[in-house]
Amino acid sequence: MRSSASSRPSWPGTTRAPEAVKGRRLAWPGTPAPLRPPGARREETFAALCTRCGRCVAACPYRALRPAGWRYGLDAGTPHVVAREEPCTLCMACPPACPTGALDRTLTDLRKVRMGKAVVDRETCYAHMGILCRTCVDECPLQGEAILQDGELLPVVTDRCTGCGLCEKSCPAEGSAIRIVPAGAERGA
Repeated sequence: MRSSASSRPSWPGTTRAPEAVKGRRLAWPGTPAPLRPPGARREETFAALCTRCGRCVAACPYRALRPAGWRYGLDAGTPHVVAREEPCTLCMACPPACPTGALDRTLTDLRKVRMGKAVVDRETCYAHMGILCRTCVDECPLQGEAILQDGELLPVVTDRCTGCGLCEKSCPAEGSAIRIVPAGAERGA
């Protein structure tokens, strides 16, 4: 029996309890925000509607979608993409597979997908080091729209970025010099 409110339960292997941080539901400390599939509703709505049935995961022909693990707390089992391992190809097979509306099945235009947004790390990006590299520009499915090169041949991510992660996966810099920030993570949702 616990004698005080300060003796919170801990997760195995730690003395810290899971925390709800910026709208994330009891995720393990240090767990990144999940990169949701194309057509995902706002995080709170998505989490409430997703039944963790796995139909979207099964529908993904590229195996980019996977169920979130136990580190995601109450969101364990919900679909997410790990861009550095297997990015989303924007095939759009997952939204029609969702039976609950957690994924917007009416979304068919690749240009309207907003999974997140790419962010370039200027410290590790080869182009910012003076090495000619345009891998992220070439791998972007929205050629000439989402990632451009400026006059100095540096990558510039525009608001048209879908957050698919193809740039992150293909970046030759160690650990990737371009990362996807999931939708909602940049605004603290």
